[in-house]
Amino acid sequence: MTSIKSTVVTIFTVILLCIACRHSTVTSEVDTSVITPVTITTISLKPVTETIMLPAVTSFLNKNTVRSLTAGTIENISIKPGEYVRKGQLLVSLRTRESDAMANSLKNDSTFSFKGRIDVNSPASGVVSSVLHQTGDFVQEGDEIAIIADENSLVFILDTPFDFVKYIENNKTCKIQLPDNQIITGNISRKLPEMDPEAQTVKYVINPVYAGHLPANMNALITIVKSSRGNAIMLPKTAVLGNETLTEFWVMKLINDSTAIKVPVKKGFEDNTEVEITDPEFRPDDRIIVTGNYGLPDTAKVIIK
Repeated sequence: MTSIKSTVVTIFTVILLCIACRHSTVTSEVDTSVITPVTITTISLKPVTETIMLPAVTSFLNKNTVRSLTAGTIENISIKPGEYVRKGQLLVSLRTRESDAMANSLKNDSTFSFKGRIDVNSPASGVVSSVLHQTGDFVQEGDEIAIIADENSLVFILDTPFDFVKYIENNKTCKIQLPDNQIITGNISRKLPEMDPEAQTVKYVINPVYAGHLPANMNALITIVKSSRGNAIMLPKTAVLGNETLTEFWVMKLINDSTAIKVPVKKGFEDNTEVEITDPEFRPDDRIIVTGNYGLPDTAKVIIK
């Protein structure tokens, strides 16, 4: 009887050893299968500038009104809206009321010659903003004939949300993107005293550094520097992972040639290819996984390709 019990115990022990060996083999195979091939990168240190873009529109601050010097008929108008004129250039010719009366009474006297024409010249160089009369119109002395916008007074009016005022105040210059994508420099000169009652924006006056002619009411984009850093820690965008709500971010960093750990990070400036890491402060020799990192758990087994 004792011999039978001993045999049963021996058989049961052998079965347990076989199961244990088989489990050990399966576990070893599973561990091997989760080794993930990855590629790595290191940080780069470079200057970065974070900017904001705001809309602006051109406007002439100073306008000169061209008025009739006497009562009479407009004989000729040599300007059109949008045309550039120089100071002293002929704008309008008037025939006085007296000359009309004398011409009618003396029209049969060939020895009498009296034109009675008065020329009106531009008071300043600029752009013809509007023409209020046409040839043949009768005007009184002092009537408005045209408006000449002083070209030197052309500015960009920048509409700024109140939250961004602090960034505008920290800058003296800016970049202006014209509709044709040309970039010019602008000087931020002053803030206007009143806010826009509907949009609740603050208006700033920007003087363009530009030798050409720009029209009024032209839309543009103003680039303002929000912040800049000389040696920012940058990583490729694919190296930084995030949760579904994009409230938490992390990278996978190698602690040796085969193990990667999850390191929470805080992001700063980013563009289409790179992300600034503001915390923690990685070392230049830290190895960060750049591909193969998606879905990796903490302390993941990896192999460097």
